Amino acid sequence: MGMHIKILGALLSILALQCMVAFGFTNPIKKTDGSDPFMVFHEGFYYLTSTTWSNIQITRATTINGLKTATPKVIWTDSTASRCCNVWAPEIHWMPNEGAWFIYYSAGTAGTLDNQRIHVLRGSSNIIWDSSWSYASRITIPNRDVWSIDATVLIVGANRYLVYSSWDGAFQCLWIAQMNSATSVGTPVKIATPTLSWEQVGSNVNEGPAAIYHGGRTWIVFSASGCAGTGYKLGRLELTGSNPMSASSWTKFPNPVFQTANGVDQPGHNGFFLSPSGNQIHMVYHASPTSPGNCDGTRYTAVQMVNWNSDGTPNFGNPRPLSESIPEPV
Repeated sequence: MGMHIKILGALLSILALQCMVAFGFTNPIKKTDGSDPFMVFHEGFYYLTSTTWSNIQITRATTINGLKTATPKVIWTDSTASRCCNVWAPEIHWMPNEGAWFIYYSAGTAGTLDNQRIHVLRGSSNIIWDSSWSYASRITIPNRDVWSIDATVLIVGANRYLVYSSWDGAFQCLWIAQMNSATSVGTPVKIATPTLSWEQVGSNVNEGPAAIYHGGRTWIVFSASGCAGTGYKLGRLELTGSNPMSASSWTKFPNPVFQTANGVDQPGHNGFFLSPSGNQIHMVYHASPTSPGNCDGTRYTAVQMVNWNSDGTPNFGNPRPLSESIPEPV
């Protein structure tokens, strides 16, 4: 009898998993303060961060649908004047040389957006949720210690690179710097400038870089145009050369790759994460509940799977309607 009960229990568990995947979830997965989202799947849990302006929060759940009702944990607030405020775009990255999780985020001073810089927290545990977080450092960019935001970590071979956004005259551009450690980088190189018409709606912007890897190829997907208005969308760079630190190694796709559709307005500032099996890549991004949109906490977080074209390039399709049921990652 005991064996029959165990078999029945296993069958019920499989059935429950199949039902969960079939039912899936609907977007948004975070209705407010869902700007600049980032997700990672680790040890059975999805971890979600986004811009909450005054602190850093992490939400976790075993399913995407579970993130909608999970209680966020505030893991960092800061009263230090130079980094107290305008806390944007936190991202969680594992850095193997240090054997620790780090959170990269943008922050600055009260009363202005002109002093934004890149800051880093270090976790105490290899389990994200169990970590206590300590301030590790501000990333001081050699020879270019100026306004800098939206840092992400790019992996090419054995090397890691910091990719971020910073102004160069009238253009907010993408820059890359090789990482010496989790908190130290070398001199940066500019790899993308918003010169195309679809990158210049409202203001000339390339920001929010996110790396995606598939079939031995490497891309950076970025947000283009001003976050307010109707122009915000995603563009794509590919590493077509051998040296990530050479601007000529990066090729920009001439058209947007993800933009307003199906009632989802101004989608942008995305991240990528692996499914539990590691066989699927999903995209998390924010969008605006209104058009024209605003650069504020009304933006919501959404998730959908990345598909692949026959030529090996990522196919993001259109934003899926908020009424559509999306299968859980597998």
